[in-house]
Amino acid sequence: MYLDLDHRIFQLISEIVTEQKVSCYVIGGYVRDILLRRPSKDIDIVVVGSGIQLARSVAKHAGKKGAVTVFRNFGTAMLRYDDLEIEFVGARKESYSHDSRKPAVENATLQDDLNRRDFTINALAVSLNRDNFGAVLDPFQGLSDLNQKIIRTPLDPDITYSDDPLRMMRAIRFAAQLDFSIEKKSLQAITKNRQRIEIVSRERITDELNKIILTHRPSKGFMYLDKTGLLPLVLPELSRLKGIDIKDSVRHKDNFWHTLQVLDNISGKSDNIWLRWAAILHDIAKPVTKKYVRGHGWTFHSHEYAGSRMVPEIFRRMHLPLGKSMKYVQKLVRLHLRPIALVEEEVTDSAVRRLLFEAGDDVDDLMMLCEADITSKNDAKVKQYLANFLNVRKKLKEIEEKDAVRNFQPPVSGEVIMRTFNLKPCREVGIIKNAIKEAILEGTIGNNYNEAYDFMIKIAAELGLKALHVER
Repeated sequence: MYLDLDHRIFQLISEIVTEQKVSCYVIGGYVRDILLRRPSKDIDIVVVGSGIQLARSVAKHAGKKGAVTVFRNFGTAMLRYDDLEIEFVGARKESYSHDSRKPAVENATLQDDLNRRDFTINALAVSLNRDNFGAVLDPFQGLSDLNQKIIRTPLDPDITYSDDPLRMMRAIRFAAQLDFSIEKKSLQAITKNRQRIEIVSRERITDELNKIILTHRPSKGFMYLDKTGLLPLVLPELSRLKGIDIKDSVRHKDNFWHTLQVLDNISGKSDNIWLRWAAILHDIAKPVTKKYVRGHGWTFHSHEYAGSRMVPEIFRRMHLPLGKSMKYVQKLVRLHLRPIALVEEEVTDSAVRRLLFEAGDDVDDLMMLCEADITSKNDAKVKQYLANFLNVRKKLKEIEEKDAVRNFQPPVSGEVIMRTFNLKPCREVGIIKNAIKEAILEGTIGNNYNEAYDFMIKIAAELGLKALHVER
């Protein structure tokens, strides 16, 4: 089988290696993605010789001498060419110690290099040599595995996953990304070696986990994590959602499977990874808030607040960003029941104002999460809830257009209050400012300076304060 490598960079590399009398191949993910008709801008070039030397030669001939970045410790070099990133490396073989996934490396043949690849679909190579340019080399039946949609290791999976345990996460990530199945022996080897994941850095684990979360149907990846026993080691809080308790013949839903369905629902609507994380964590505190009340059933009171408080620790442990993204997830977890409460009760202007005020610019994402949270198998119930949420959305739009309370700050500031009554920062300033905010949210006064100022004078009088300075 031959592939049509029509980009001029491949012809240029071929001319150079022919002149230098070395063997050279395109290898790995780029080859896989061409065969799967997936776009790819990352090209891996393996040369039986010096990858750094070849990269410099190619850059020189291409007029991009300064475009090479050398990683001498790894024996690799990167060349940016047009919109491509091309990595050059010499063929090598690896050997591992038990307590590290960092191998000892030595120069080797192409076959040695292919032997060390993680999966058969990544062990395909295409020749850049003049005598067989474009020929596909497939020593491990990777083409067959591509056709059958199978993730399989080139060599013994037990050794492959034990040597580099991150490959267990990569196997699951590729299965989720490509909608492939993991071959039985590989699945057994991952299960057997799951504890080896502990030698992998949290950053690398989280990087793979995020790639799983960003797939079209992330539940597939999480089901593999659960099936292999990796989930309790990677994200134990999610694993604890599994299971159903029964008392007095009353059962609750399995919150693990519910969460995966919510995640898939969100993934069909948005590529926002932090919204997807909010879907994963929205019910995370249900195990610690679960209680059975006789005559009433199972309750999870305040799980949204408890879950919100759990988010920072999860983010710290997973080495996820602790700033704006974490606060966004916290907010959505904390507020995810609020629109549901509006559905179940009368949708009052006051309740909508408060939701707009607290959710701010994230109110649309919150509504999307709440709609994704409807996982009932009762179609009539789902339709009713979605119709009710549509009513809430309309009310949100009406109130926002009328009152402009999204992210609002009270029109009378603390500075104005202090100047008016000749106060220093004190309890009374906070009481007055909060009273103004509550009056606006309740609809008692409008969201404007004059009404807020008059209300301030009234509240201050009730506190025994007199205006010594007027600002109109």
